[in-house]
Parts: sequence; C-alpha cells; structure tokens
Amino acid sequence: MAMWVFGYGSLIWKTGFHYDDRLVGFIKGYRRVFYQGSTDHRGTPDFPGRTVTLEPAEGEVCWGVAYKIIRKEDQEEALTVCFFILYRMHVTLYLEVREKQYDQKAHVDIFSDRAATVPAVSGVLIYIASADQKLNRNYLGPASLQEIANQIVRAEGPSGPNRDYLFQLEKALTLLVFIFTHL
Repeated sequence: MAMWVFGYGSLIWKTGFHYDDRLVGFIKGYRRVFYQGSTDHRGTPDFPGRTVTLEPAEGEVCWGVAYKIIRKEDQEEALTVCFFILYRMHVTLYLEVREKQYDQKAHVDIFSDRAATVPAVSGVLIYIASADQKLNRNYLGPASLQEIANQIVRAEGPSGPNRDYLFQLEKALTLLVFIFTHL
C-alpha cells in the first residue's frame, strides 16, 4: 500500500527521500504559521530560528505538495526508527530526524481542485508542532510580525540562515501557485 506525505514547509523544495509521484494541492482547515522553533537546523538552542507548522483554522487552506511513496523499503527509509549501535546514538531515519521537533502526526485529505468536494487523496501523513510546551519544548507560538521577522533575520543554524528558509519557502510557494494556475 502506498504512503503519502504532505509537505507544507521545506519538504516542498527539499524532500531528501525517494518518492514515486507528487501532487500539488491543499489541505483544508489548517493555516501555515511561523510558530515552531528550530534549534537544530535554522537556529540554535540559545537563539532558535522559526519554521512553519500548521494550526487549525476554520475555513482556511494550506497549499503544499503530497509525495507518494510506494516501495516498503522507501517508506521504511523515510519513517523507521532504528539504533546505530556502533556510536551508541539514537538515529531516527530521514523524516523522523528532520521533523523531530514536530511532535504530532495526523492524516488528512489532499485536494487538487478548489471546487472539489471529494479529496484527490485521503489519509496523507502530516507532521505538526503542537502548542503544548510540555510535549514540544521548541514551540515559540505567536508573536508580532516585527518580532518574527527580527528572529528570522538574526537566527542561523547548521542548515544555514533562517532567512534562507523563508526565501526558499516563498520561492517554492510562488512556483506552486504558478504550476497550479497553469495546469
């Protein structure tokens, strides 16, 4: 059985895993917000960057890309948790490592047509950062636009400056809009 994963942030432009098909579309009832702290990619524990997560929002939609993964081996590569005994370190494979600060998973419907009442694909996996700081110590939550902008401009981590994340997201979303409006 195929597995689908929805990317609404960096997974749009940087998957890092094998996929068999992709579908540009949107999920209903969520909006993308810069509320998740990044202490391991776009910031540090002392000065976290901000990355996007989803929050429930009645009547809203969030555009992104759904990736279809057919082969069991590819699914395991993307999701399986394993232990790398040689170095005695806990290694979680690709998505689990990359999305580790996102403490919730959900399954949603993806729509590829604004007028559709039936989803293009159901049961698509998404990663969400919850607002519960007991479960998600890196949740930063809402702030003024000025505060968020200042934090994004100043933060930098092992994956580069936080502002690069913002610019890459903007570029990817612009391309998605172009693709969707020209199909």
